[in-house]
Amino acid sequence: MTIRWQSAVALGTAVAAAIALPQATNGTPPRSGVQVSVQPAQLSVVGLPCFPGNLTLTMTNTTTEDRYADLTLNPRGPLQLSRELFSSWLPAVDPDQPVSAPVEVRVPRDTQPGKYSVDLEVDRSKVTVPVTVNPLPPKGPGSNVALGEQATASSTHGNFAVCGGVDGDHDSEHWDTLTGWNDGTRAAFPDNYAVTLAAPTTINRVELYTLDSVKYPAATNGLRDWDVQVRSGTGDWQTVAQVRGNTLGHVVSTFDPVQADAVRILCLAGNGNTYSRIVELEVYGS
Repeated sequence: MTIRWQSAVALGTAVAAAIALPQATNGTPPRSGVQVSVQPAQLSVVGLPCFPGNLTLTMTNTTTEDRYADLTLNPRGPLQLSRELFSSWLPAVDPDQPVSAPVEVRVPRDTQPGKYSVDLEVDRSKVTVPVTVNPLPPKGPGSNVALGEQATASSTHGNFAVCGGVDGDHDSEHWDTLTGWNDGTRAAFPDNYAVTLAAPTTINRVELYTLDSVKYPAATNGLRDWDVQVRSGTGDWQTVAQVRGNTLGHVVSTFDPVQADAVRILCLAGNGNTYSRIVELEVYGS
């Protein structure tokens, strides 16, 4: 059964607020405002490194004059933002061109579930985005212990995110939605993709999903040769399994139980000799 955790849930429509600028005091006509919209209107997040909540902020100048605006973000409680200031030059209402920016919202693993918020402020007016912190998804016996944990890579291509390989979606047909990981060095190997576990864990199985869809079959687009490596405290990587000549989309590697705090895929070659592509990396204990 495929487990997929949605990192951010839109619980309502976009927030839109017309924000008035301070009145002019020198006898000149007062300027009107900036319109701010936020999508989604509310977020749900969990305390996993690779499951941030995602907001899109948009500012639109509603005046007939170009202007510069600073939108500040103030997180309440334990929320951590990828940015706390969105500054931009805003074109006038003609041609009414909005300017947008993404923001990631994260919380530490030990955050108490509950209701929090992010306050957005421009020109002394405020919009509040509610954020719900949910309990961590259970990871009992038989669970994929890599799900949502901190991923790192030797490089990442274009719009792909390094967390895409541990987001719970191993369906290659979703590749065009940027789930998965694609390295950023064409025809240059080796590459590597790693996940740090929440705590040292005894593991004995790694399942790797490489790109294998109707449009992008594994025989021409998937990962061909790789080593499965584990790290246990010392900082050294130990190879526990090898795969060579692969043309399948899903490969299961089993090995003697070993305690590890991180797992790495050392990518040695890709079919077509282009890129290393991992749709999902899953790690299981004994």
